[in-house]
Amino acid sequence: MVEIFLRTLPFFAIIGLGYWAGRTRFFSEEATAYLTKFVFYFALSAMLFRFSANLSLAEVFDARLVAGYLWGTAFVYGIATMVGFLRGLDVPQTAIEAQCAAIGNVGFLGLPMLALIFGEAAIGPVMLVLAVDLIVFSSLIVILITGAREGRMRLSVLKVLGMGLLKNPMIVAIVLGLAWSALEIPIPRPMNDFLTILGAAATPGALFAIGASLASKSAERVQVAAWLSFAKLVIHPVFVAIGVLWLFPIDPFKAAVVVSAAALPVAGNVYILAQHYGVAPQRASAAILLSTAASILTVSAAIALVSP
Repeated sequence: MVEIFLRTLPFFAIIGLGYWAGRTRFFSEEATAYLTKFVFYFALSAMLFRFSANLSLAEVFDARLVAGYLWGTAFVYGIATMVGFLRGLDVPQTAIEAQCAAIGNVGFLGLPMLALIFGEAAIGPVMLVLAVDLIVFSSLIVILITGAREGRMRLSVLKVLGMGLLKNPMIVAIVLGLAWSALEIPIPRPMNDFLTILGAAATPGALFAIGASLASKSAERVQVAAWLSFAKLVIHPVFVAIGVLWLFPIDPFKAAVVVSAAALPVAGNVYILAQHYGVAPQRASAAILLSTAASILTVSAAIALVSP
């Protein structure tokens, strides 16, 4: 575990550096927003496109992996939903808490870190996890909140969901990369160099942006945030492990990557959704802050436990 901890430490050190920059106002919230936008739309997209362009859909897609991860994530989503209802929360608040309990920072933290720790063979499984999170659960939270507020589902909501997926640069980059691979078109060297240079900015940029954005987060309602952090860092990887190791068993290496991805802290986009809909943004903020701080130890432990 010590070796794994030392390998993950540089990633969290960059997050810590970003946190310091944001906390001291050396990096303003506006600067953090623009850095996040650069990483999201350019650097991370370049990395995902280059990775997926060198893979084939047959190599990437694994129905059992998707089923196992989906089962484990949905189970934890259900647990958090039940706890929310038992506490008397309405549907929108419960949906935000369930999202905190089940959706990790796979894009900004998981992809670069797990690719370095497990090697490039981990990229395919991580991209599948990312696709399930974006397509299934990011859509689900919009459906739940919108349906609860309006009392019914409208076709316009489905249109918004579809357009949201089509405009998501991570989904677009993965699809375009796989399409490029399917056409068996070699990537010209200047283009490959361009993607490599731009994609190289994704890892430090994303980690720094995570830290800088955490500086503006608050730790209000600590008890609830602690429960959600525990659900995300412990319960989620446990049930995903049940899904990919016993219910829908897959290759041990892929299983290790998927469980490690499930052990990641709460995703930053949960706060964006909470703020957008005006539903428990402080709760989501605190869960992101606490889970990211605790994940310095828990992620290393999870990776060490599942590494083949």
